[in-house]
Amino acid sequence: MLKVLKAGFYTTVQDEGRFFYRNKGVPVSGVMDEMSVFKVNSLLENERSAAVLEITMTGPTLVFEEETYIVLGGAKMLATLNNLPIQNYKVYQIEAGDIVSFGKLVKGFRCYLGVKGGFTAKKILGSRSYYKPITESNRFKDGDVVAYEYQQLFQPKISELKVASFLDDTILHVCKGPEFDLLTDRQLEELFSKTFTVAQENNRMAYQVHETITPHNLSMLTSATLPGTVQLTPAGKLIILMKDGQTTGGYPRVLQLTDKAICILAQKRVGNPINFKLV
Repeated sequence: MLKVLKAGFYTTVQDEGRFFYRNKGVPVSGVMDEMSVFKVNSLLENERSAAVLEITMTGPTLVFEEETYIVLGGAKMLATLNNLPIQNYKVYQIEAGDIVSFGKLVKGFRCYLGVKGGFTAKKILGSRSYYKPITESNRFKDGDVVAYEYQQLFQPKISELKVASFLDDTILHVCKGPEFDLLTDRQLEELFSKTFTVAQENNRMAYQVHETITPHNLSMLTSATLPGTVQLTPAGKLIILMKDGQTTGGYPRVLQLTDKAICILAQKRVGNPINFKLV
C-alpha cells in the first residue's frame, strides 16, 4: 500500500485511459504525456496499460508500506528517496517504510511515478484513471492510500535510460481538423506564423492560449471531439482539448494535435511558447 502524507497540487492515478464510452459522454482520461509513461513502464517491464501516478507542478510526499521498485519520468522535479536525490528514468528499489518526496519543479509540468506491476486502484469502466464523477476522487488528498503489488525479486534487464528530452520543444505538429477548410487565408497565416503562449486556463480538460486570431461568425452543429482537438471560438480564441476534455463541442474543429504534440503540450505551463506546424 502507498500512503499519501502530503498530496501535492494535483496528483492522480492514470493509465492508458477509458475507451468505448465517449458515446455516453465519458472522456478518455489517462496519462497526459504518454511518451514519458511508456519509458517509465518499459524500465519496470510493466504492461503498457499499467497505472502510474501523474504529479502536476507540486509533488507529493509518499510512504511505501511494502517492497517494490519505482521509476520517475516526465517533468524534471527535484525528488528524494529517504532524503537522498533520485533521478528520472532509473530503477530504484524500495523497502517498506521508504519515503519519496518531491521538491522544486525544474523543467516541464507533469512528472510520473511508476511501480513494478502498476498501481491497482479500482478499475471502473475498464480504467483506473481518476476522473470524477466516474471515480470517487479527482485527485489525491492527504492521508489517501492506493494499492500496489508487493515486489521483491525484480531484476530489470535495463536499469537506466538516457532519454532525449522534449521538455523544451515548442513545435506542436497538427493535422487539419474537420472545419479546417472554413478558415480564411488571414486566419491560416495567423495560425501558423504566430507564437502562442499558454494561458492560466490550462488543466487536464483543456489548454487555452493568450493570443487570438481573427474572429469568425461560423455556426455548426455540436460534433464529436477528441483529445488534441483545437477549437476556434467566435472571438478568435483557441481551445485545445486534452485527456479529460468534453466528448462533443459546438466550435469549429480547425486542427488536431498529433499524439506527440499532446505530450509536448502536457508539459507546458503558463507563459510557455508554442507554435503550430501542419503535417
